[in-house]
Parts: sequence; structure tokens; C-alpha cells
Amino acid sequence: MSLADKDRIFTNVYGYQDWSLKAAQKRGDWDKTKALMAKGQDAIIEEIKASGLRGRGGAGFPTGLKWSFMPKEPRADRPSFLVINADESEPGSCKDREIIRHDPHKLIEGALIAGYAMRARAAYIYIRGEYIREAERLEAAVAEAYAAGLVGKNAAKSGYDFDVFVHRGAGAYICGEETAMIESLEGKKGQPRLKPPFPAGAGLYGCPTTVNNVESIAVVPTILRRGAAWFAGIGRKGNEGTKLFQISGHVERPCVVEDAMGISFRELIEKHCGGVRGGWDNLLAVIPGGSSVPLVPAKDIIDAPMDFDGLKAVGSGLGTAAVIVMDKSTDIVRAISRISYFYKHESCGQCTPCREGTGWMWRVMERLRTGDAEVHEIDTLWEVTKQVEGHTICALGDAAAWPIQGLLRHFRPELERRIAERGAAMREAAE
Repeated sequence: MSLADKDRIFTNVYGYQDWSLKAAQKRGDWDKTKALMAKGQDAIIEEIKASGLRGRGGAGFPTGLKWSFMPKEPRADRPSFLVINADESEPGSCKDREIIRHDPHKLIEGALIAGYAMRARAAYIYIRGEYIREAERLEAAVAEAYAAGLVGKNAAKSGYDFDVFVHRGAGAYICGEETAMIESLEGKKGQPRLKPPFPAGAGLYGCPTTVNNVESIAVVPTILRRGAAWFAGIGRKGNEGTKLFQISGHVERPCVVEDAMGISFRELIEKHCGGVRGGWDNLLAVIPGGSSVPLVPAKDIIDAPMDFDGLKAVGSGLGTAAVIVMDKSTDIVRAISRISYFYKHESCGQCTPCREGTGWMWRVMERLRTGDAEVHEIDTLWEVTKQVEGHTICALGDAAAWPIQGLLRHFRPELERRIAERGAAMREAAE
């Protein structure tokens, strides 16, 4: 099920060629953009629906359906906006950064076409604050597009006016959540909003807004050029298309690579990474979709399809497809404790279960790491993760709970071993 070279969308993901407008046009970007827009706004949305494209930022919501929620007749006093989420702060995730560094014009052209389809007045690209060189590259690419008349007044000679703004974040993970991002764009503290109203009804500056991930927008022009049936023909039903996988951890060659959705974990690692460090018998567990999804033990992941449904079936999720591979040298309890510290640190503190629960869970995880706990506390920790999960405004509570749940589900014997060993050592010392 792996991807043929002719089907690759991101042909410059490693930056072997130049990123500039002229080089991008040679690779096929900005080719007959006016003709793509001439298909009509509703026709573009229908094409994206037919392609089966699902959001590439983690949630996997159907992209065309999301676009269709936007008003068909925007009012002059309430223009529509497209917000592009380039606040890539999920530990393990680094795909959007490669698009912005090496293929920024795919994103800008995608923003124009998607914005036009949704009748949006402008696109705001909200980029992670730590991505300093990437932000400079993106600003330079936007300037090139303006100079060539591809965005701005009469964008790409289509008769449609469309602006693109680059906004740099201030380094808060929570601003990757769509409503917190909108708050931050408005100059306020990045805290998620209660829904409803949803952004399509009242988003940026109280106007209809759609928030999409960088990869979701960057693939749009290629889908329209090559046709929805081509994209839908890659991968499994309900999990169509190509995907950028970011593979890190204990593999021979960590990389960012584009392949077909549904490729098996084994094939993905063998083909692109040269296998697991120390061989397949040395594999302990994998976090398949960025640090917020539960880990999967080696025996369950090896032949799992790497797509939304395949990973859901093994009790995890595709998320951003940030694949973190851990071999048997990993202190798995310490790894999950470190992740729980990250969520404690990044919680905005708005919801009590998250504000109090993330700190409490991390402190218990640290005691379990050293074995300084009682066995019954493992069950208490599980209950607390369930009280945090699903009880917060945004999904950060879930993201903090799931890695711990994955550990307790699959590695409980390791926790019990540490508690027993420490207990025996303490008794020995007392005697």
C-alpha cells in the first residue's frame, strides 16, 4: 500500500530544490490557478468532499464538510476568514515546518483557493513563535506572491480580492486549539472559548471563520489539479490520500516522509527508516500520533495500518502522525511522566479538572516512576484521568489523560514491579 513517486504531493519536502516562487512554479505550483477558481466556489467544496480529505492536524474532521459550514452570502460588515494553524507544538510533530521551509507556495496557493471556496476575505497564518527561520521564509514567500499579483487585489487575475497575513505566536501549546488561536490573533490571552458558538458562526473578530491545519490546506491545489478520484484512490475507505509521517525515536534514520494513508507500521519503518534500532525484537512501544495519543505496545502496532481507523482499532489515534518509536532501553514510566509534565506546564488553567488534575497526575507519575507509591494509587490515578478526560472546554484535558491511560493499560506490571522493589528495599534498610 505504499505510495508511488508520481503520486507525491510534496516534491520538495527535503529542500533539495529552491523554495522560491520561480522554483515552485517549475514544480507545478500556481499553474492555472485562475482556472481552478473558475470552477466555482461550491464546485471546489464538493470536489474536496469527494476526495475524502480529512483534517491533518489531529482530529481528522472531513475538510470539505467543514468548509461547507461557512455562510454562502457573507455580509459586508461581517467578512469571513480562513485561519491556518501553523502553531505546530505537539511533541514529536514537525511536518508543517518542512512544508513552510521548503514548499511555502503550496500553502499560499492552497490558502487562496480554500479562502475563495469559503468566500473568505483573508487568510491568517498563525505560526509557532519558536519557528523563527520558518516565519521569515513564509513572510518572504507571501511577499513574492503579492509582488507577482497572485494574492491581494484581483488575486491570480481571478477577479477575487484576497489577503494573506502571517501572525507569529508567543510559544503557547494551548494556542494550537482553534478558539485559543483566535483569541491570540485578537491580541488576547490564548484561552479556549466555550462552544457553541462555533468559529463558522462567530470566530475571528466575531466573524465566520474556519481553522485548518497547514497540511490540510497545502494539499488542496494538487487535489483540484489531479481530481478528487485520484486522491480518493490512495489509502483505505474513510482514510483517503497521502500523509506526511514524522518518525522519531529509536529508528536507524528518523525522517519526515510522505506516504499513503493505511501503510502498515512495519512497512513504514522498514522502507523509510531502515528499521528499529537493534531489530524488531528490541521494539517496546510506539506513540503513533504525537504525545497526546495513547502508546501502543510492540505486538499490537507492528502490522497496524497507519491511518485514523487502523490506529483507533488498537486503542490509539493517528493524530498528527508524529510516530515516536521506543525500544527496550526506554524507561517507559519516565517517558510518560515527562509527557504529563509537559501538559501540566501548558495547561491554560481555565478549567478546574485540567488546572488541578494535570499537576496532580504528574506528581503521582513521578512517585510511580521511583516506586514510591502504593499499588491502589494506580487505580486512583486511572479514576482521576477519567475525571479529567471529557470534562474540559478544549481537548488538552484529554491529551493529558490519554498517555497515562495508555501506560496503565499496557504497562501496569512494570509499575507494580517498581512499587514492590522499592518496598522490599525500604524493608531491608529498616531491618
